Amino acid sequence: MSIRTVGVVGAGQMGAGIAHVAAAAGFDVVLTDIESAVVERALETIDSNLDRQIKKGTVTTTQKTEALERIIGSTHLSEHRSADLVIESAEESYPIKAEIFRQLDVLCGDQTVLASNTSSISITKLAAVTGRPDRVIGMHFMNPVPVMRLVEVVRGLETSKATVSTVFATAESMEKTPVECIDHPGFVSNRLLMPMINEAVFAVAEGVASAEAVDQIMTLGMNHPMGPLHLADLIGLDNCLSVMRILHAELGDPKYRPCPLLARMVDAGLLGRKSGRGFFDYRED
Repeated sequence: MSIRTVGVVGAGQMGAGIAHVAAAAGFDVVLTDIESAVVERALETIDSNLDRQIKKGTVTTTQKTEALERIIGSTHLSEHRSADLVIESAEESYPIKAEIFRQLDVLCGDQTVLASNTSSISITKLAAVTGRPDRVIGMHFMNPVPVMRLVEVVRGLETSKATVSTVFATAESMEKTPVECIDHPGFVSNRLLMPMINEAVFAVAEGVASAEAVDQIMTLGMNHPMGPLHLADLIGLDNCLSVMRILHAELGDPKYRPCPLLARMVDAGLLGRKSGRGFFDYRED
């Protein structure tokens, strides 16, 4: 199947990034969110990120103009009616995502592929609320989307080979590297990453080391480009907590128990970069 129009549902940080790389790759893009202010902010973010790429010499002014002209912003889910591929990037909540998939299943053509950018929710469960489980798949982009090359392609129980092939080709057109895995709690990326972040939080909570020291040990000693706690702040502590709770509930293993400090910080609204404070302070940024 040839993809010409890509829909993106959810205009937050990840949705804006997906719209950016899709438009830059030559796809027509429809970006929607329930709030017009969120859509407007996403378009501004895409504009400024393209300017950064111009300064780096990876994008020309003409390419920026053409990419922006390919993006339509809207608050109406019905705008995805003619999309060939719709990538859902809404809040990491099964009820919210499932309702979006129900609506898209009714709105979109029979051949439209429905993908989720979920980091942990079952693709098989999302597919089950639609009448097209063979055309439902996971496309888990990494943050920040314009920079990170990986797309974790998650195959649900009934996802067809044709759908996997279509998504692989689309991701490669976006200059991403698709890597396939099967539907399982946390997939591969977050099954490995989130327990490491959670253990880093435990180290701080138990007084083993400060947040700064934990990150320095991992960057200088393990050659990680970013420490686990800075990375948690970038991802969002609420998202980290959500994934850990899903891993704990789905796998039933106490090793996935979220650190109580992580839960308390989320309760306090200390979510990381997006709130201005997490394990580190970003308010001057």
